[in-house]
Amino acid sequence: MGVARRMGAGVGLVIGALMLGMLLAALDQTIVATALPTIVADLGGLGELSWVVTAYMLASTVSTPLWGKLGDQYGRKGLFQAAIVIFLIGSALCGLSRNMGQLIGFRALQGLGGGGLMVLAQAIVGDVVPARERGRYQGFFGAVFAVSSVAGPLLGGLFVDHLSWHWVFYVNLPVGAVAFAVISSALPQDTDRTRHVIDHLGIVLLGAAAACLVLVATWGGTVYPWTDPVVIGLVLVAVLLLVLWWRVENRAAEPVLPPHLFRSRAFVVASLIGFAVGFAMFGSLTYMPLFLQVVQGVSPTWSGIHLLPMMAGMLVTSIISGQVITRTGKYKIFPIVGGAVTTLGLYLLSHVREDIPVLELSVYLLVLGVGIGMVMQVLVIVVQNAVGFEDLGVATSGVTFFRSIGGSFGVAVAGTVFTSRLTDDLVRLSRTVRLPPGVATAVQSDPTAVRRLEPEAMAAFLTAYSDAIARVFLYTAPVALVAFAAAWLLPEVPLRETTRPVDLGECYGAVSTQRSSLREVERGLWRLADADMRRDYYRRLGKAARLDLPPGSVWLIARLGTGGGQASTELAERAGVTVEEGRPYADLLVTRGLARRTDGGGRLELTPAGERVAGVLVAEAREGLRRMIDDWDPARHPGLRELLDRLPHEMLGSASDRPHGA
Repeated sequence: MGVARRMGAGVGLVIGALMLGMLLAALDQTIVATALPTIVADLGGLGELSWVVTAYMLASTVSTPLWGKLGDQYGRKGLFQAAIVIFLIGSALCGLSRNMGQLIGFRALQGLGGGGLMVLAQAIVGDVVPARERGRYQGFFGAVFAVSSVAGPLLGGLFVDHLSWHWVFYVNLPVGAVAFAVISSALPQDTDRTRHVIDHLGIVLLGAAAACLVLVATWGGTVYPWTDPVVIGLVLVAVLLLVLWWRVENRAAEPVLPPHLFRSRAFVVASLIGFAVGFAMFGSLTYMPLFLQVVQGVSPTWSGIHLLPMMAGMLVTSIISGQVITRTGKYKIFPIVGGAVTTLGLYLLSHVREDIPVLELSVYLLVLGVGIGMVMQVLVIVVQNAVGFEDLGVATSGVTFFRSIGGSFGVAVAGTVFTSRLTDDLVRLSRTVRLPPGVATAVQSDPTAVRRLEPEAMAAFLTAYSDAIARVFLYTAPVALVAFAAAWLLPEVPLRETTRPVDLGECYGAVSTQRSSLREVERGLWRLADADMRRDYYRRLGKAARLDLPPGSVWLIARLGTGGGQASTELAERAGVTVEEGRPYADLLVTRGLARRTDGGGRLELTPAGERVAGVLVAEAREGLRRMIDDWDPARHPGLRELLDRLPHEMLGSASDRPHGA
């Protein structure tokens, strides 16, 4: 809160810059999808197409725990600036890439910065925004994730059509420069520090193991036979790294992913479902634009428009499912139904063909999006509701980590299936259709070369392409079926109050963030308090404290008791009323001997009797908060007890309660 007290009117400017930074990182997970066919046509390397997405996702996913803890330990402002610089350097180099190898390497660098943008932007909100108002601002960040998911493919297509694919990356430069300038000038240097024992070795081992397994999924059966020593060696190295990681994590003071979490059925099942959902979502996003642009011949912009039904379905059902869960407390049905619908959507997409009508394809994509949206909202709720307070933060991080890793594997496996099937189809095609010499290699390097073939050869090639992409969805469907089957194993227990509300950012964020258990509870508690205060809170609080006072007068006592004496104009502004509207409530306190006016009547402060009444109000507010988190057993956790002592003082008499209308 130290930075928040020094921010003043600059909060809005800083929040805007943070949202820009997060928008950049979130967009780069999806904006590249519709540009990939054009990129491959320019740089070649159709077989490496999946790595343009995978390299970014792997780097951002593995680096986020490190960014989060370094930010706690050394301060977030400098690290956020460093993340912007790394991201912008990676973006510029991506736009300058001359071959696919360079682009993949620079995408990894970009992902390293993107991971920092994600986790540090969310953490800085807690530094610059008073706790009472964080729920509102966190909602803005959730909207950033939702907008980026829908707008990313469309923007990618627009840039390719009207500029060039390089601008998918260059567009980050001016936006990032603005964010850097605002953060540099408006965000004070934070002084709060939290000491951590950073699990460097655990992060490196887990990241390296994941990279090896993704390489196996990418190279196996395409670049190398499955029995090739390279593939077998990568599997053995991955297993060795995972064994070493397990041993390291069992001894680490602050493990990046504590091994004992895997003894929780809810965590294991939710992570498995998250992996499958990430697998299906990003595998679909990566290869559907290839089908639309190469097979159906639509422009990059229109390929982005064709993806809107899928993204809209995800957005709508994730919002609806979250609202239903909040009202009913029941969540298990959503991953079950969502898993089934996702499987159905992928199965339907496995029947795509070169002449499929636009409406039919849109319906298939909508079905897939509806299914994914029903599952995504639930996973964080499940793990937060199942683990103890000590594991709340790392469990939340863990389930989003597996969802992101699933996306990396989904793109890699989709690439392997597509390349392998297309190669086989082209070999068979060459036996029946007369082809120009070297055309198969040319098409592999530049998919748009299909359009320059003779009509008979072009028709055969388009059939091969659509068959290869349909096979991607067919092979992805069983993974979604695993999520459906696993969802039946989820334990459904009564929801803790603080786990009911969930940000859109939780379901759209594709990177994990290192979370504090205490911050997770505080965030949920503030949301509950926000909702409670909109329901005639000060009338109920006064009644609980046995005060025969209207809500406006109760608000004044709470405000003065937690914030000290204040000018009448400041109190009126804080309450959202005019001085004249608030005067009767203040006069009543003065008449009852609970407050007095000073500075010629322009300032109001409590009397000793009023201070005692304010103490009763604080105690009643604390008891109400305690009931909300009683299932976290605050008596066992000093941090929760401190939270209960602090929040009533921050909550009572705050700006948005509007007690005068009660």
